[in-house]
This record gives sequence, structure tokens and C-alpha cells, in this order.
Amino acid sequence: MYDVCSHAISGKLKPEQAYLAFIDVKDLHKEVLSTLIDVLTVLDIETQAKEDEHDRERFIALLKSCVRIFPPVLLKVRMNEDTLDLIGMVSKKLYKQKFIRAKTKLFYKQEKFNLLREESEGYAKLITELGKELKVTDTPVQVSENVQALIGCFSLDPVRVVDLLLEVFECRLDREELFAPLLKYFATDREVLCQLLGFKFQNCQTSGETPDSLYSLAALLLHYRLLDIDPLYSHLKPDDVVLTSSYKQQLAEAKQSARKAIFNKPAEEESASKPDESRIYQNNQKLGLCEALLKLGNWELAKRCIELVPEFMAVSYEPIATTLCKLIHALIDPLYQRNHGLPPAVFKSAAIPMIGKDKSTVESFADLRLKVFPMLRSLGPHLSFDPVLMAKMCRLGNAFMKERKRLNCPLELEPVYFGFLALLDEVILPSLSTMEGNCCIAEEVWNLLKHLPYVHRYRLYGQWKNDTYSLHPRLIKIKAHALERARYIMKRLTKENVKPSGRQVGKISHANPGILFEYVLTQIQSYSNMIGPVADALKYLTSMSYDMLVYCIIESLANPLKERTKFDEMNISEWLQSLANFTGLVCKKYSIELGGLLQYVTNQLKAGKSFDLIILREIIQKMGGVETVDEMTDDQLSAMGGGELLRAEGGYFSQMRNTKKSSQRLKDGLMENELALPLVLLMAQQRNCVVFHEGSLVKHLKLVGKLYDQCQDTLVQYVTFLANQLSSGDYATMLPPLDQLISEYHISAEAAFSLSRPSYSHYIIQKYDELKRQDRKAKDKERDKDKEAAAALKTQRYLDAVEAVMAPVIETTKPVFAQKLWDDFSPQFYVTFWSLTMYDLHVPTSSYDREIQKMKVVLISIEDNKDMAQSKKKKEKERCIAMMDKLGDEQRKQQDHRARVMQRLTQEKDGWFYPKTTKNEMITQFLQLCVFPRCCYTASDALYCAQFMYTIHTLKTPNFSTLICYDRIFCDITYTVASCTENEASRYGRFLCAMLETVMRWHSSKDIFDKECSDYPGFVTIFRVAQTPGKQDRLDYENYRHVCHKWHFKITKALVICLESADYTQIRNALIVLTKILPHYPRVTNLGQALERRVDKIRNHEKDKRPDLYALATSYCGQLKMKSNTLIPESEFHLKEVVAVAAGKTSVKSKELLTSKKDEHSAKEVDKKSASNAAAVTGNTTVKNSAVKTAVPAAVAIKKVSDVIVTGPNKHEEPKKERSESRKESRRDWKEKEGKDSKRKEEKREVRDKEELDTKGDDSTRAPAVKKSHDDSDREHKRRKVETNSKVSILVAEHF
Repeated sequence: MYDVCSHAISGKLKPEQAYLAFIDVKDLHKEVLSTLIDVLTVLDIETQAKEDEHDRERFIALLKSCVRIFPPVLLKVRMNEDTLDLIGMVSKKLYKQKFIRAKTKLFYKQEKFNLLREESEGYAKLITELGKELKVTDTPVQVSENVQALIGCFSLDPVRVVDLLLEVFECRLDREELFAPLLKYFATDREVLCQLLGFKFQNCQTSGETPDSLYSLAALLLHYRLLDIDPLYSHLKPDDVVLTSSYKQQLAEAKQSARKAIFNKPAEEESASKPDESRIYQNNQKLGLCEALLKLGNWELAKRCIELVPEFMAVSYEPIATTLCKLIHALIDPLYQRNHGLPPAVFKSAAIPMIGKDKSTVESFADLRLKVFPMLRSLGPHLSFDPVLMAKMCRLGNAFMKERKRLNCPLELEPVYFGFLALLDEVILPSLSTMEGNCCIAEEVWNLLKHLPYVHRYRLYGQWKNDTYSLHPRLIKIKAHALERARYIMKRLTKENVKPSGRQVGKISHANPGILFEYVLTQIQSYSNMIGPVADALKYLTSMSYDMLVYCIIESLANPLKERTKFDEMNISEWLQSLANFTGLVCKKYSIELGGLLQYVTNQLKAGKSFDLIILREIIQKMGGVETVDEMTDDQLSAMGGGELLRAEGGYFSQMRNTKKSSQRLKDGLMENELALPLVLLMAQQRNCVVFHEGSLVKHLKLVGKLYDQCQDTLVQYVTFLANQLSSGDYATMLPPLDQLISEYHISAEAAFSLSRPSYSHYIIQKYDELKRQDRKAKDKERDKDKEAAAALKTQRYLDAVEAVMAPVIETTKPVFAQKLWDDFSPQFYVTFWSLTMYDLHVPTSSYDREIQKMKVVLISIEDNKDMAQSKKKKEKERCIAMMDKLGDEQRKQQDHRARVMQRLTQEKDGWFYPKTTKNEMITQFLQLCVFPRCCYTASDALYCAQFMYTIHTLKTPNFSTLICYDRIFCDITYTVASCTENEASRYGRFLCAMLETVMRWHSSKDIFDKECSDYPGFVTIFRVAQTPGKQDRLDYENYRHVCHKWHFKITKALVICLESADYTQIRNALIVLTKILPHYPRVTNLGQALERRVDKIRNHEKDKRPDLYALATSYCGQLKMKSNTLIPESEFHLKEVVAVAAGKTSVKSKELLTSKKDEHSAKEVDKKSASNAAAVTGNTTVKNSAVKTAVPAAVAIKKVSDVIVTGPNKHEEPKKERSESRKESRRDWKEKEGKDSKRKEEKREVRDKEELDTKGDDSTRAPAVKKSHDDSDREHKRRKVETNSKVSILVAEHF
């Protein structure tokens, strides 16, 4: 149709043709004419816009042709009056006149009625009719008929009648069932009714006060849907703009007061500037209407009113909040009556009647979510106006959580569960902040919170602490006030006023724990001396406050803005250490759930971060009573080798019995959260990779060492705690097998065996008891009266149990390591070494005697105490006597156990070391894979390694050379010391001290040496084929003393190298080792003086540079000077006899003393050089070097024992003649090459000999030229030493 009309306008069609076309289609559909008139209207607008006269004329012609088709009314409605005038349908002038008249009549003309001021009779009768005492039987129909009669009789104004109805209804609100239908009948126009009511509200606004009856009238009209709330809301005052600006002003003033609190503005100034917040609530018609709706029980309309004002402004008005709480009370009462959870004797609440017209109540938790939760969320933090309702909701939540747990968390209850979470987040916790120290409500809240997992609780705490306080001006001011009070209390907290200050702290924590603890933790991290008083002041906290405290600690630990190292980046930050100390102390003193804190440490380990292990270490130390072993004294360390009771009484600084409850809580926290095993595995893995992962992130090696030590110490602490707290069966069941720990979890062998060791003991004892029970059943009738036979049988049963338990372990250990390892010693020896402990090898008799003596002293003091009551005195005596008896029984039990272990070792020793193994290689593997890893693991393991080697020696183990083993340990400790961390150096020092104790005991007396060493295979110096070593093949006492001097000299040389290096780690470790071995080293005067000069030099040099090195050096100097009177000259330490070694034979020359002091000094100095090592190793090599010839009196003083590295069996040797020829040829080539530069070497050595370890000189007197020569000589010596050592190794291999 549009195209047809367009062609007609453009002239392509005639108007008659278009008309005929439209005639044909008009009957096809009834809407065709309407569509066509719309098309013509559009074209009318287009032709007018184009201003083309021809097109306009053709359009008018077309329209005139089509006029006959359309009804005239349709054209007059749709078309423009100008167009209608052109086609002659209407006159434009006449049309405008009629339009003006109709408009005037419609909008400006008013019909006349009988107004009240003109004639009052009709209105008087109407008021009389409505105001009379209406009977109950009067119905709205009857009253409406009377009113209609009056209106008709007196021609009353309908609007006036409705107004009078409203007035009477306002006065007689109790007859709403009568007036509501009347108004519905007469007030058919809601807009008129709304304007009448709005006029009443506006009149009250100007007069100053709005009566409650008007609010109730409006609420009833809204309730009966006679009005809409939005039109009426526009008539109410104050305006929304005023409310919004007032709310913003309150928010700004609250933030300003918070800033004043932060900057310690006095409270008087703050109160003086505090605005009058109640003015916004005076004659507030919007809030009054909302209150009336709530009293009526119409929540939907009241909710609309609440949503129209700024957030929480309506419910911050106390009458609204209390009315809404009453409505909620009535709704939840049936459900609360069934689920209050109180004993019948306590619960005596009567049923609450329903408010308003809606009588429906909440009968289930699903209804609670749908009906009550929206009301409570509208209340927000203002639920605090009704603490009783808050307690009821917490009890309902508690009942729901129990029901949910009982039904195993069904899906249909999940919406209610998350509804309670939202309720806690938005209503309960914010409302708790606005209460003034209500501990009862805090406990009710905790009864609900404790059912939630810690993840959900901490999420709620975080939202509460960091976001909730910024939602409302009231909460902002509360936060500022709580912070001000916390600051006030912390400034005055001391040890003397802990109790009153603690009460104030508890009062704040009941309502605002997050604000309080954030400030308290900040103070603790800055001032470590406040840890004790603050921890004592927290005893008045509620359970929820303790839980919030743990969250605040985790939040503080996880703060990414805090640096975990000091400014020097060499030490862990003070704030982290203080926070860890405080955490451990608080966790011990109070019952705190530890799941979240332990999970945080676990997550940090998963991320490869070990800084926060300090938290776990402090928790275990404080709660479990397990202290770091490296911090123990020698007496405590000795007690750690005893039984469980001795360890508890004498092995720790704190008494284990004082940590019984806290240990149980820590164990429960680990087991309930399934973190016991993951923490073990993660710490063991982190111990291996801490150097590589975190070493690349820190700049100083000292910090890397501290992190490694922290990981190692915490792992040992944690494993000790688990072994003490878990039963042996539970512990053994928890751990994976040894091979799985090493291969699948990639844990090092020393850590894996340390974890598995308690389980092996458990399985052996279990199997041993089982075998003994079998023997008892077999001998019930015939008992063996022979005690020796019975003891032998028990020992055999123990050996059988060991075999049954350890054989599978040995088999699973073989494939874990390379096969080459088992060529040097047996897998049985390896497993035996790693599976035993100090408890198995040594009974600390002195420790048992010391603890028993302590109990005797306590008994005497109890007896002398006259102030103690007799009952208590008797009880204490019984406890001490029982403790002495238990210690004695434990000692005897350990002695029996050690005897069985020694029988086991005696049975196994013959298969430990293979006779065809090279001694050097075997000792190297033993030290590398067994001794060194374990002696650096813990201090107890360091003592164990020394005791184990002594045990191997005393057992006369075949194919094991004690001399070679000790020589390898003492001869060059430089690299071992330099590669240790701080704690490892301490443990290595303890190990060396224990070894030196044995060495010096043998050195002290020939009788002791002959008794413990002379006839032992460990002191054989020459190994012969198929012969039993004779006396001439063993080391005698005097030569042993020479060897001891050599060992002391080697230790001195190695430690002096470390002390003279500029490396921090080497100096520190050397000083630590020297301090640990001080009881047995140094013993020779000149060696002690040499060390003293070096340490004094370090002390002077590091005084203002590295305080920790200065402190170590000063401490060692003081201890060394105290020991200086016990040092002896070298001549008393060993006789300077000369032992000449002939080629292929061993002979001792007569006493050949040094010819001069110069020769003596030269010999001693050259003996300290590596060139003499070759002569000492080969034993029968004639060295033509002049310096070595001079050194013969002091260097070659033994039968191949000067360096005691004459090793290796003879069973694999080639024929003697071929071996001799090969050895001579190799030696000849080597000597020829060495002789070419012997002169140059001698000159350099003479310069160095005058400077290095000169007991009479001082390093500070060296001339620069001599120092330079010494440095050049050092470099040349090191280069030559590498070549010499390689050649010596070839000669030794050929010789043996």
C-alpha cells in the first residue's frame, strides 16, 4: 500500500487507479483501512517535510479520491487538521473553536455542590450517622445505604463525604472492619483518597507533630489496598533529599571522629563536636508510617518504606527496630518452643501472640529462611536493640546445625545453612559490635559459630573486621571508640595490673575483638616485653574471642606488606619472632582451636615457604613441652638417652607434666584436621629443598642456614612430639613404609629413618612380647627354674623378633640405594646403624642417679618444711618415693634392653664388613652415608654416632679399622666445618667432642689403652694375608700418643684455615666447633696459643663489623683463658721418639732427639705441610727432599701410622714381586718429576714456615713482602698438593 501511494504521489499512477486498487483489497481484512490511513498519515508528514508543491498536490488529490473509502470519524482522529481543511472535510477555524470549548469544559468548568459552609444540615446528619454508637450487628451495607440517602437528599459533596469518613475512621480505628468497606465503596478514586490523606499529613507537618492515629489510618488504608504506597510517600515529609544529605553528613562526621581517635584527640573535644543525630527522627512521617505498618504486621509494605530511605536509616530508629523485633518474636515462637535447646526447668517462656492481621507463623527452618531472614537482614546491626531475639536466633541456628549434622548435610537444608551464614555476616556479628560487653550473647554466638568449619568462620571474621565497620556511621564510631579504649589499656598494662587490665580487655573483646586484637598484635610485634602481660590479660576472653584471636594472628602472618627479614637480610624479623612466641604462649594457656593455624603453616610449606615454621616450632615447644635439642645442656642431653620418664624429668627445661592438657589439645587438632602426616612429609621435603627454593630469594647465606636449621629443628621437634603423644601402634600405622618415604615422597635417608625409627622399636617389642607369650603357653605346666636359661631364652626371643621385623626392612632398603654401596658394607649394617638410638647403646647411669638424688633432696626439704600441711606433705612424699622407684625400674629396664641389643650386635657384627673390601673406601662410605649425615641431624644423634663407633670398636668387629676411621674424622675437618649451618656446626662440635673424649681417655693412661685398644682389631696397622695380626702389627701406646698429637695438630690447622678466611660462615662455624670441643681440645700449649692469637685477631677485627662473630670470639677467648692453666707442653703430651721406617720393614730406632731448637721447629712446621703426607701415607718411601729430611724426627714417628692411612686388605694384591716392581717404578717417576722443582719449593716453604702457625710470632708483625710471598706459596702449595694427593693415591693402591 505504501508503494501504491508513493507511485501515485510521484505521478506514475493516477489517483483513480490507486483508489480502484484500494477498493479491491479493503474487504480482505478488517484492519486494512486502519493500516491504509496510517500509511496516508506518514505520507502526509513526508510531503509536508519535502516542501514539493507537485507532490503535495498529487497527495491531496489521492486523499480526496480515497475519502469515500474511510469513515469520517477515523479520518478526523488520525489526520492533521490542516490536511482535513485542504480536502474539505472540516473547517480549520471552526475546528479550533470547538477544541477550545471542549478543553475549557473539561478542565476549567466546575459543577456546584452544597458546600459545608453554605449548608451544614446534611453534613451534621452525616457526622451523627457515622459517629453514633454503632452496634455489632450494623453492617457496612446498612451504613452505606444511610450515607447514600444523606448524600442524595442534601446533595453532599462526595469528596467531603470521603474526608469525613477518614476523620471518623481515624477516631474509631477499632471499627476497621466497618469503615474499610465503606471507604472502598465511596472512595473509588484512589488518587482523590491519596490527596486527601496527603493533605492531612502536610497539615500535620506545618503544625509540628503528626498523631499516631493518622499513621495507623494510613497503614490500614494501605493494608486494605485502598491506597498505593508510592503516591502517598510523595506527600510525606521530610524529602528524600533531606534524608540522604543527613545520612551523608552523619557518615562524614563518623569518619571524622574515627580520624580523631586515630590521632589521639581527647574525648572531651570529640563529645563537644558531636552533632544531634535525633533531629532527623523528629516528626519523620516516613518512619512513622513504617512503624505503623509493622505494628499492623504488614511486612511487605513496611519493607517498601525501609527500602525508600537510605540504608539502615529506618531501622536505626529504635521504635521501628523494636517493633520489627516484636513481629519476629511472634513469627518464630512456635519453632523456638520446639528447638530452644534449654532444659525444661530453665525454659519457662509463654507463647507469644501473633501481631497484626496475618496469623501465619514459622513452623520449620525452611519457613524461617523465607519469612524471617529478610526481616533480620533489614535490621542489620540494629538487632542489638533486642538481645533476647538475638539469643533466640543463635539458639535456633545451633539447633539447625545439630539437625543438619545428624541428617548428614542433606541438600534441601543447604539454602538454610547459607542463610544462617548470611545472617551471621550481615546481622548477628555487626549487632554484637554495638552491644556494650555482653559476654552472654557472645557465648550464644559462639555456640552457633563452633559448628562451622574454620574456613567459613574466618571468612566471617574477615568480613566483620575489615568491611562491616564501614557500613554505618554508628559502627564507624564504635570502631573508633574501641580502638581508643584498646590504646588506653595497652599504655597502662604492666605485670602488676594484669588482672584489672585483663577485665577491661575482656569487656572490649566481647563486642569488638577484631579491632582490639589488631592493635594488641601490633604492639606485641613492636615490644616483645609485652608478650607475657598481654598473654596473662587474655584470661577473661570468651571462646569466640579466642577464635578471633587466632584469625587475627593468621591475618598478621599473611600480611604481604611485612618483610620477614631484618634490614640486613641476614636474620628473621623481630616481629615474626615475637608473634610466634606470643602465639605459642597463648595456645598453651588457653583452649584455642588450632586447625586454621596449623593449616596455614601447611599451606606455606606447600608453597615452598619455611619462614612461618617458627610458629609451629613455638607451638610445639610451648604446648608439647618438646624443646630444641641444640639448646640443651650436657646433662639434659645425657638424660635424653634414657627412658621416657628420665627424658620428661631431666631432659627438658620445663616439666612435661605441666603440658599434659595442652599436648592433648595439640594432638587432637592435628588428628582432627588430618595434618599429622602431611606436616611431617612437607617439612622433610622442605628441609631438602630450602637451600634451592628460598636460597635464591635471599641475599645472604646466613639466612639460608637459619631457614634450614629452623626446618630441621622443627621437624625433629614435631616427630618427637608425635612419638610422645601418639601410641606406638598409632604412630607406626600413620607412617608410610621406609622405601615409600625415600622413593615416592623423596625424603632423605636420615629423615626417613628418623621418622621410622620409633615404629621399628614398636614392632620389635610387639613381636618380642608375642614370642614370650607363646613360650609361657608352652611351659605352663613345666616351668624352667634355671634363671640363666630363662635369660638366654629371652635374649634369643628378642633376637628372633629383631630378625622378623628388620629382615623385611633390609630387603626393601636394598633397591632404594645403588648396588655399589653394598660392595663396601652389608645392608644389615646400614639398617642397624640407622635404626638404633642412644637408648639402645648406653645407659645414662649418672643421669638416673642425679634425678634420684634430686628427689631425695626434695624429700628432705618437704620434711623440713613446717608450714606445709600434713596431708599435702604426705602426698608429696608419696609422689617423690614413687618417682624414685619408677626411675630405678626404668634404669633396670634399660640395662636389660641394652644387654639384649649388645647380644644382637655381637651376633650381627661378623657380617657387617666384607674382608675383601678396601679399608679406605669402606670407611669413606661409612662416614659419608652414615656418620656425617646422622651426627649433624640432632645433638643426640651426634652423641650416638660417637657411641656407635666406640661400640663397633669394643665389639672387636672384624675388618673395621678404628684408627683409620678416627684418622679420617680428625685429619681434615676444614670442608666439613665450612659446609655446616650454625646448628649443624654445633652438633658436629658435640660429635667431635665425644670422639675426642674417647681418644683422650685412651691417651690418658697406658693401662686404659692396653685394656681397651691393644688387643683390638681396630688398632691393627698392617694387614697381612691369611694371618692373625701379631703384636708387632698393632699400634703401641707411645705411637698412639704421637698419633693423638697429629690429630690435635690437624684439627688446629683446619680450624686456623677457617679462622683466617674472610668468610663469615667459616669463621662462625670454627668458633662454634672450638667452643663445643673445649673440654678436650686444645691440650697442648703451643696449639692453644696459636688458636688464641687467631681468635683475638678476629675479636679485634669484627668488633664494630659483625657483632655476632665478636660475641662468639669473646666468649671462646674467655673460656680458653680459664683453661690455659690446664694446657701442657708438647713434650708432656707425647715423647718425641723417632720411628724410622725402612722399605718393606718396620723398625724403631733408639731415641733420636732433635739436635737443635731450630731443627725441632722446622720439623714441626714441615710436618704440618701436605708434602709430608705422602711420606706418612706410603710409610716406607724414602723422600729425598731436603725439607722432608729435616722433618723426619717429628713427621715419621710411627710404623706406617703417622697419618694412619695405611689401609686395605691383602687378599686382592698381585704377587709380591710384581707389586714391588710396579711400586718402585711409579715411585721413581714421581720422584724424578718432583725433584726438578724441589729447590723452588723449598724456598717458598721456608718463607711460609716462618709465618704459618708460628707459636712465637704474631701475624700482625708480618711484612707486606712476606705476606705476598706467603700468598704465592699458598697458591703453589695448593696446586702441588692436588697433584701429590693423586699420585699418593696411586702409590697406596699399588702398595696394598
